[in-house]
Amino acid sequence: MNGLSETVAVVGGGSWGTALANAAAAAGRPVTLWMRDAEAAARIQEDRVNARYLPGVGLHPKVRATAEAGLLAEAGTVLLVVPAQTLRGVLAALGPSLRPDAQVVLCAKGIERGSDAFMSAVAAATLPAGMPVAVLSGPSFAADVARGLPTAVTLAAEDGARAARLAGLLSGPAFRLYHTDDVRGVEIGGAGKNVLAIASGIVAGRGLGESARAALIARAFAELMRFARAYGGRAETLMGLSGLGDLVLTASSSQSRNFAFGERLGQGATPEQASGGKLAEGAFTAAALVGLARAREIEMPVAEAVAAVIAGELTVDGAMARLLSRPLKAEAE
Repeated sequence: MNGLSETVAVVGGGSWGTALANAAAAAGRPVTLWMRDAEAAARIQEDRVNARYLPGVGLHPKVRATAEAGLLAEAGTVLLVVPAQTLRGVLAALGPSLRPDAQVVLCAKGIERGSDAFMSAVAAATLPAGMPVAVLSGPSFAADVARGLPTAVTLAAEDGARAARLAGLLSGPAFRLYHTDDVRGVEIGGAGKNVLAIASGIVAGRGLGESARAALIARAFAELMRFARAYGGRAETLMGLSGLGDLVLTASSSQSRNFAFGERLGQGATPEQASGGKLAEGAFTAAALVGLARAREIEMPVAEAVAAVIAGELTVDGAMARLLSRPLKAEAE
C-alpha cells in the first residue's frame, strides 16, 4: 500500500458510517466522513457529534465531516457504508471521485433487489475495471463501535494478503478485524442473517418463548449453511464472526433493526408500520434471498416464511402453522 492508503474515507453519515469513522480514527488514521447533505455535514463538523444518528457520542478528533466529493480523492481506503439497495447509484455517482488505486470496502449487508446481485457483484459492475474490492461484516452495533467498546468483525478480499493488510490498517484498540479470502461466504452471512433475524423477532413479538426462539435460530443457521455451500461460501466462514456470530447478535437484541422489525410484525403490525421509518435491510433482501435459494433448489423454509409475511402472502400465524406442520426429518438434513 502507498502512503495515501493511510487516509480513510467513509461514505455515509448514518450511525454505522459514523461509528466506522470513529473506529478508523481510533486506529490512528485521518478520516473523511462524507455525506450527501452539506448542511448536516457542516453541523456535525462544528458540533463534533452526529446528533441525529448517534446522540451523545462524540466525533473522534481525527474525523472530518464533509459533503465535498472531491476530498474522497485523498483517501487510499474508502468504506462504502450505504444501504444495500442504494449502493449501485452511490458507486456510479462517486466512482469518478475516487483514486484509481483506492481500496474499496463494502459495508452494506444485503442482496440487490431486481438483479439478485451480491454487493461485490454490484461493485464489480459499477466501478472501473480492476479496482480492488473488499467486504466488511460481522457482529457489531454502531453504538458499541462508536463508543470504543470491544468488537470483532471480518474483512474479506479475494487477495488474502490484501485482506490482511486492510484488516491491519483498520484495526484499533477495541475494534478487531479478522481476515479471509472468502468474499462470498462473508457476504452470504451478512445478507442472510438479516432475513433470519426478522423471523427471530417475530417469535419474540408473538410471545412464543425462548425455547422456540433458540430452535428457530438453530434451524435458520442450518438454512444459511445450505445456502452458503450452494453459492460457494465456505463452512468455516459461516461458523465464524460474519455468519454465526452476526446471526446470534442480530437475532437476539432489539438494538437490531431487523429483530425489532420482526418483533413488531409478531405483535400485529403491518410491514409498513413495523418499519417505523427505519431501514431494516432484511425486509428488502428476503425476496432476493428466497429467489436465489429456489434457483438452486435450496430448502429455506424460515426465509420463505419471512418473505411471504412481508409480501402479504401469509399472516404471521399462517407462517408459524406452515413451519410447525413441516414433516419431521433428521436434524442434519
